[in-house]
Amino acid sequence: MCGIVGIFDIHEKSEIDRDLLSRMNESQFHRGPNEGGLHTEPGLGFGHRRLSIIDLSSGQQPMHSQDGNVVLTYNGEVYNFPELRKELQTLGYAFRTHCDTEVILYAWQAWGEACVERLRGMFAFAIWDRTQQTLFLARDRLGIKPLFYAQLSNNQFIFSSELKALKQHPLLPKTIDPTAIEDYFGFGYIPDPKTIYQGVYKLEPGYCLTIKKGLQQWQPRQYWDVKFESGQNRDVGETGEDLIERFREAVNIRMMADVPLGAFLSGGVDSSAVVAMMAGLSSDPVNTCSISFGDPKFNESQFAAQVAERYHTAHRVEQVDPDDFGLIDQLSGLYDEPYADSSALPTYRVCELAKKQVTVVLSGDGGDESLAGYRRHRWHTYEDRMRSLLPDALRVPLFSTLGRIYPKLDWAPKFLRAKSTLESIGRDSISGYFHSVSVMSNEIREQLFSDQLKSQLQGYQAIEVFRRYQKQAPGDPLSMVQYLDLKTYLPGDILTKVDRASMAHALEVRVPLLDHKLVEWMAALPPDLKLHGREGKYIFKKALETYLPDDILYRPKMGFAVPLASWFRGPLKQRVQNALLGDTLKQTGWFNTSFLQHIVTQHQAGLRDYSAPIWSLLMFEAFLRNNM
Repeated sequence: MCGIVGIFDIHEKSEIDRDLLSRMNESQFHRGPNEGGLHTEPGLGFGHRRLSIIDLSSGQQPMHSQDGNVVLTYNGEVYNFPELRKELQTLGYAFRTHCDTEVILYAWQAWGEACVERLRGMFAFAIWDRTQQTLFLARDRLGIKPLFYAQLSNNQFIFSSELKALKQHPLLPKTIDPTAIEDYFGFGYIPDPKTIYQGVYKLEPGYCLTIKKGLQQWQPRQYWDVKFESGQNRDVGETGEDLIERFREAVNIRMMADVPLGAFLSGGVDSSAVVAMMAGLSSDPVNTCSISFGDPKFNESQFAAQVAERYHTAHRVEQVDPDDFGLIDQLSGLYDEPYADSSALPTYRVCELAKKQVTVVLSGDGGDESLAGYRRHRWHTYEDRMRSLLPDALRVPLFSTLGRIYPKLDWAPKFLRAKSTLESIGRDSISGYFHSVSVMSNEIREQLFSDQLKSQLQGYQAIEVFRRYQKQAPGDPLSMVQYLDLKTYLPGDILTKVDRASMAHALEVRVPLLDHKLVEWMAALPPDLKLHGREGKYIFKKALETYLPDDILYRPKMGFAVPLASWFRGPLKQRVQNALLGDTLKQTGWFNTSFLQHIVTQHQAGLRDYSAPIWSLLMFEAFLRNNM
């Protein structure tokens, strides 16, 4: 994988500051430690850091077309490049390399903006066409690879793979966007296309952007969207066989590499399925790795070992220190903006472990979004059925009141923790789902924010992110929340986490379950083949029964959980007090200091579990200290 940067003078052909371009490029050295390259000409500068994966001896970037009219800087992998190469050769294009980079160059010359619709893979790239005086940027359909951009006061347009590269430019505005603060404390990340800074954006998944020299007006354009248009009921057996065939093909095309390759193996369904397919496609043992936790409540290593033994993989496992919280400040620098998914800690460690053995890994990310694997998907469909049983005039006041008076029983067994469900049923469907995924409820954010910040928000609420997608979302409750997850949680949280953690170790991660052709096919499946009764990913699990044992397929989902609640009452107790009650948050004027004191006191006394809000505040405070 790689890092890309660029500076484009929209109106003039002024000289590009090569030293500045180099600093921007080198800030992403970790993304591509093998090689670096720059290209400058009047009004344009491209930079590239390369992690060599395919055609190691050539493929250097920025890459020029043979006629010299087109320049490309590119981050990603296009898995169907051999087929595209043959097609382009029949059109008369001659190739000097065996890499996918050159294929994108000539795909642009052959098909223009439509070239992006032919690419199958993960990518973020920029093309400068000198003949057309056009800058073209594109990001892959699901948002696996990142792309940031901004237009500056001097009419320069700048872009990069990570926000830290843009921050090297002295004219980049670093004014915090109040609505991004609200989004962050609602979701735990800042959903596309916003960043934490006003006027700085992420190109959204499935979008491209064209800027013509001399023209002020430009707008990102969507070139792809997933459609949840399920057909008639399908036979379970035949559908399962079809799913395995498509899944195996998606895995197979991602096993092409000229460097050591392996897989993450957590012991969950998706990563185990990926390893099972890889083992069947490889004559050599698959390199697998996993991490273990001392606390059995968070430890899946025994299940990973079971899969490794079944498929005779070359398996490595390392135990993570149960108090591995020394990465907190490092993570704030890694993500460049506030990011509150605590599983970034073990993700960083498993990437660190994988890099000791391989340069490319396959992961199981994406299966939960496409096949309804999250517990919240099941609860949302249940709550939506409850909503349909009562008229709004009765349901809303009844359940809102019940949710308000029912105690918050963080310490009680799960079946007694009904407050969140009651509150959710008292809302409409979109509001109810937002309530279920929020790291801080509307009520907590209302108490947390100061009058100053509320004034700056001018009534804006993070749920507007969901409202934006509501018109395009499918009608049935399950497909609707799957669509919302694919648009927000997947790129904003999951893929951001994996990209930054892997690139910090110059490790490429490939995600076969996010092959866009497979995603399109899965989206068209009837909802009851995804969520069947209480069983999420139903058709996938049924199809995998000959590949994996039932205790892998049907045990409760665990994930990379981190024992935050106990950390904040034990080894991080003083750090929580220093961060939440110290000067950094207080001096912003954005927070209610008495409420900060309340959540610290209540949590550390064991009266409430405020671990998610505290972690979000810790990461926000670390961002302010390290990035402002």
